[in-house]
Amino acid sequence: MKTIQRFKLAAAAAVAIGFSFSAVAATPAASNSASRPSVVIVHGAFADGSDWAKVIPLLQAKGLHVVAVQNPLSSLEDDVAAAKRAIDAQPGKVVLVGHSWGGSVITEAGNNDKVASLVYIAAFAPDAGQNTAELGKDYPPAPGFAHIVPDASGYLSLTKEGMTKHFAQDLPTSATAVMTATQGPILGKSFEQKLTVAAWKTKPSWYLATSADHMIQPALQLDMAKKIGAHLTRLNASHVPQQSQPAKVAEVILDAVRQSK
Repeated sequence: MKTIQRFKLAAAAAVAIGFSFSAVAATPAASNSASRPSVVIVHGAFADGSDWAKVIPLLQAKGLHVVAVQNPLSSLEDDVAAAKRAIDAQPGKVVLVGHSWGGSVITEAGNNDKVASLVYIAAFAPDAGQNTAELGKDYPPAPGFAHIVPDASGYLSLTKEGMTKHFAQDLPTSATAVMTATQGPILGKSFEQKLTVAAWKTKPSWYLATSADHMIQPALQLDMAKKIGAHLTRLNASHVPQQSQPAKVAEVILDAVRQSK
């Protein structure tokens, strides 16, 4: 009899715990959290997901789920596929963020019903039928381009000088030394591959333009932001504001999150 009584008590406790968990799951706070969009971040060339290590904690502190995609940087198609996998893995809507080359990636990958909005951080924003390389042809060459070097397989990297003086000139040399060592080389042909769609035509967009950028001409950034009809923020920063001024970059993303449904 004692064994049966203990079993009944254990069963009753399990049922009570189950009801308790159900009640928690149904609370408005939990429901509101689940309804907020996730943030998926696509890094650019000469970088990896760790490029966003200063911004991610700021977004997480606001209760957001954040995923930084690790681009293979082997083609536009491959990078778009990686971004799409990350988007599809999210439980609900997504605010899709792209830096530099990542802007081209989100322009294509953002053509997804789960994507609520696009955020371009010093990024390319091509139109359908364009490739990334042609965007800057009508502007004076960006100074950093002279420090891009190919390897025998056609993958491009930045020299130490390029990283220090042109990619991230507003960061200490201790930081740029690590960035040089961990950069992700990109297959040069990726810049020549044309987009098939431009998600910014159907999605609300935000653009953070960097006025001290040596990689994507500041004038080009402003013209792209205007073309796509983006909410524009200007910042006196290098090509990597996510590292030199992470709080301001986070605020642009949070604004997109607040206005996305």
